[in-house]
Amino acid sequence: MRFVRFHVAGLAVAGLFACCTAASAATVTGTVTYDGKVPNLKPLAMDADPVCAGKHKAPVPNEMLKLGASGNTMGNIIVRVVSGLPEGKTYPPPKDPMVMDQNGCLYNPHVFVLYAGQPLKVLNSDGILHNVHALPSVNPQFNMAMPPTVKESEHVFDKAEGPFQIKCDVHPWMTAYAMVITNPFYSVTGDDGKYKLADLPAGTYEIEAWHEKLGKQTQKITVAEGDTKSVDFKFSPPAAAQ
Repeated sequence: MRFVRFHVAGLAVAGLFACCTAASAATVTGTVTYDGKVPNLKPLAMDADPVCAGKHKAPVPNEMLKLGASGNTMGNIIVRVVSGLPEGKTYPPPKDPMVMDQNGCLYNPHVFVLYAGQPLKVLNSDGILHNVHALPSVNPQFNMAMPPTVKESEHVFDKAEGPFQIKCDVHPWMTAYAMVITNPFYSVTGDDGKYKLADLPAGTYEIEAWHEKLGKQTQKITVAEGDTKSVDFKFSPPAAAQ
């Protein structure tokens, strides 16, 4: 009986410790918006492959600038911590792979983040010839053909690096952007432009927001234990484009 009582008490202490640790973590949230004249981007031209064109009943919007229903919130923005994390702290990569599908002759997702050492699983839901041509500058490049009979394949990037392009040489409108990281403090915005960086230790951080054509912005923020603070980002088109 003593063993049972001690074991239960130990569980309670462990639970209390986990609770307090989670409660003391800080969170940074925010919204990314677009400020300026929205360019008239032409829909993706898939006519070169009638099979691809036939997969869509309506024109396919260009994913280069993805705005929400309100007209100015931005999707496909990578927001991450670029400095301020404890030195020497390591974060093991997830065991589950990051999945990118080739569906409707598009890469889905268009922008994504994965850990160094985490498998990238590429699916071919279209059942036609595609290829995955990755163009990193730190990790080795690869060009992987995926004929109709190949439904999935995997690749691992071993080193962290900033966003790089993935393209299909068969269908030139197919592009995606990948970033390889070594910590979990990142987010990719949806159409609502919102992001969340949770479980941050107290400290001062540099937060970066990246867009495939409009570049990146950074802001610094200091958070104490248990803080929830907001940092918003606003992208504008180049002056010549306005």
